[in-house]
Formats: sequence, C-alpha cells, structure tokens
Amino acid sequence: MTDSEKVVWSGRPDLSRLTPVDPREVWRHEARDFTPWLLESADVLGEELGMDLVLEVAEHPVGGFLLDLIGVDEATNERVIVENQLTPTDHTHLGQLLTYAGGTAPTNVVWLATLFRDEHRAALEWLNTRTDKNTRFFGVEIRLVRVGDSLPAPMFRVVVQPNDWGKQVKQASLPNATGRSLAYQQFWARFIDRTRSQQPGWTKARKPPAQNWFELSAGVTGFYFTVSFSRQGLRSELYLGGEATVNERALAALLAVKAPLETSYGGPLTYEPLPDRIACRIADYSPGDIEQTSDWDAYLDWFLDSQARLRKALDDVGGLPNLYRKAISTASDPST
Repeated sequence: MTDSEKVVWSGRPDLSRLTPVDPREVWRHEARDFTPWLLESADVLGEELGMDLVLEVAEHPVGGFLLDLIGVDEATNERVIVENQLTPTDHTHLGQLLTYAGGTAPTNVVWLATLFRDEHRAALEWLNTRTDKNTRFFGVEIRLVRVGDSLPAPMFRVVVQPNDWGKQVKQASLPNATGRSLAYQQFWARFIDRTRSQQPGWTKARKPPAQNWFELSAGVTGFYFTVSFSRQGLRSELYLGGEATVNERALAALLAVKAPLETSYGGPLTYEPLPDRIACRIADYSPGDIEQTSDWDAYLDWFLDSQARLRKALDDVGGLPNLYRKAISTASDPST
C-alpha cells in the first residue's frame, strides 16, 4: 500500500442510534389500526418469514371468534393464518390461535406479538415437534424503531419456527425445479398473465407456484376458487375450506339449487364432501395433463371459461356472500 492509499483516521464517525417506539403510539387500536396495516404490508412480514406472503382477508369468522388475517404463501400455494396482538403473548391468544387453526386447516400458523413469554415460545416449539410436516407454527415479535427524527420503522424477529424451516426456504429459493414442477411453474406463469389480462380482479399473484393447483380468492372467508391438474384431469372448482360445519351447510345449500345452478353453468357439476380435509367442493372436470404442452393454450381457455361460468352461475343463484351468510346462520343454530 502506498502512502496515498493509506486510510487516514478522521475522528469518530457521526452515527445515530436506533430508538425504540411504543407500538401503541402508532397503532392505537389493534383491530382498527394494526390489523389493517398488516393486511397492506404483508410483504414486510413475508420477507422475514421467507414467504411470498399475500394476506387477503381480515377478521375471518371462526365459530364465535374472529381470526385476524388469512392468506397464502404464493411460492407454495399454502394457506397462512396470522393472529396478532400489540401486547406480550398470553394464554387467551394461544387458545384462540389453536381454535383458528382447527377451523381453517392452514399449513402455516403465525402468532405475532410484541414479546414472547418463554412458556408460549415453548408451546409453539412443542407443537412443531408434534404436528405433521404439513402444519408449521411461527412466533414473531414486532417492534418499532426510529433513527434520529425519522419515521418509525417496523422490525420483525422470528423467535419460533420449525427446525428445518431455514433449510426449506433456502432450497425453495434455488432455481432447481425440474420435470413436472418446472412445467407447473411455466404453465401457471402463463395462467397469471392471461388472468391479469382478461380477469384482473381474480388474483393478486405475482409468482407462479410449482404445485399442481392454483388458488384464487372468492371474496368470502374460507371459500376459494381453484384450478388444478388432478388425477381426473383438469379441475375447476369452488373449494369450501372454512369451518367444517359451515362447509357442510354451504354444500347442502348448493345442492338445494342444483338445477338452476347447473342450468346457468351450462352443464353438470360434482358435489364432493372431503371429510379427510374437513372441506367440500363443487367442481367440473376436463381431460388434460401438464405434460401435454401442445395443449396448454386449450387448457388455459378451459380454466378461464369454466371459472367465469361457475362464478356467473353462483351469482345467478344468490351469490357467494349470501350463501356464506346462510351457512353461518344455520351452522350456529342447533335446531337446523
């Protein structure tokens, strides 16, 4: 190093410090302020969790309770629920978290709080060791800080996650999709482009999944429109995936209007209880296989057409919001 390249010490650098901010100064009310902010800022939480997180519904009813947020990890199409509190963790929220998980059958369960008590951290860690690989529990602490006179900024810290989660996230980020997984990604990328062009209100998705199905919001909590490559071929459906009793009553209500529903749709539909998933579906099928790449354009046409006809048919028999209200009402009435 020459004399001109030597670093000359010019004194202590002028640096600021992070100052903690009381979350209640920014979000005065948990439901009215904090939950809506999370709904609009899902990417911030998702980045910390290692998910392509999209949150779709706030205050999702589960029995007599209201789940704060429900959404999906777009990288995997897996269901995500979030229960948040602007206080340290407590037993009440732990009980609610388990109730919500039982009523929505998610893959990823996220509990967000300002501080995790040791016993609640241990409870989530125990759940991660005892539940199957398709159920994961996360504990996340939320804090606010500012630098000097700057605006407050959120800081998330994951304090509980499945033991192999970091490895899974790293593997998922690698461009190693092969075979059918790669084909699914390529097909759903084209599906997203077509949907955004022809039906822009159907999805907010940005990243195509590597799975055989693609989920679309139905605008009603617990219900989803889904297109997929199933064992029977192409499937276009309304998936009833909320609370078990509500799903059953919704399916019964659809069976009660089977004739006008199918007349409006333009053909027969299947009505399928799925007891192993605590869910139900109404669906239509068409021949198809992801490996038949020359037929992809025809598959896209069928998916978009069948979904448009299914949505119109449901509107013609009263609409999903009305169906959901009836299902909720009868599910809560023991005399029905």
